[in-house]
Amino acid sequence: MTLDGVFARLLREPGVEEQLELRSSLGFMALHGGNQDRVTDVIARQAAERAGASLYAVVQPPHLRWHIPSWRYTPAASPRLATFLDHVDVVVSVHGHGADAFWMDWQPPAEWYPRWRPEERVLLGGRNRELASRVAGALRDALPGCPVVDDLDAIPRGVRGLHRHNPVNLTRGGGVQVELPPQVRGLRPSSPPVAIGTVAGALAAVAR
Repeated sequence: MTLDGVFARLLREPGVEEQLELRSSLGFMALHGGNQDRVTDVIARQAAERAGASLYAVVQPPHLRWHIPSWRYTPAASPRLATFLDHVDVVVSVHGHGADAFWMDWQPPAEWYPRWRPEERVLLGGRNRELASRVAGALRDALPGCPVVDDLDAIPRGVRGLHRHNPVNLTRGGGVQVELPPQVRGLRPSSPPVAIGTVAGALAAVAR
């Protein structure tokens, strides 16, 4: 299968929604929205609406969970993605990392777990490191105690978002890939709870 073939096949799957809203020259993306990186499309949409920014999202239905690497989301396979990338100058791509299926099916009492687990870090990749630094500052203020990592050497290679074909790097000014753990996406109990609106608000503040 060609590089763009697997993405084209995903878009043809029943129930998959490809969302495009053009506003300002800063855009938010959620390539793995819906049932894949759960809640990422919700956060990206809220941030875009609050900031008057553009939005591109691929939302998978509840019966589907395909994880296609971001670099295989090629604009050649999607006129909507091509239009989005041509319209915006910089982009914030919202992703999820860490297992979240358990937390979606059953949520134990919050007191069973510590406030932040060691693996629950926000990771900021992508090639626009100036933007990554700004996003890091906003998220540290919004999520006290949550580790926010914008040092590329401290981020696992698979989630650094540096591949040249990754849509986050295809705009004129590049972008930042925001990897959010389950707790920051509201998918596991915490005390006090993390509101996804808090995360969206911090991203929107940077965009504005």
